[in-house]
Amino acid sequence: MLFKVEMTVNIPKDLPVAEADAIKLKEKNYSHALQEKGIWVHLWRMVGQYSNVSIFDVKDNAHLHEILTGLPLYPFMEMEVTALCHHPSSIK
Repeated sequence: MLFKVEMTVNIPKDLPVAEADAIKLKEKNYSHALQEKGIWVHLWRMVGQYSNVSIFDVKDNAHLHEILTGLPLYPFMEMEVTALCHHPSSIK
């Protein structure tokens, strides 16, 4: 199942920089592992924002929920999730 997920990160200003940096490194490693497995199919930065648009290819809703709640930055995120399906005019 394909899902588009828009994520906006809001790290509290009072979070110590070293702690924020450690969480961001864990997030990067987590996302790299999911990309290498073909689960996190696309990842794009939204210009001028601490936000991204991502495409996930997962087994089901529960699988996506597990992945998203496993994100190290999850406690600081707002997300919008949209289920996707094949478009009949697509040549792929």
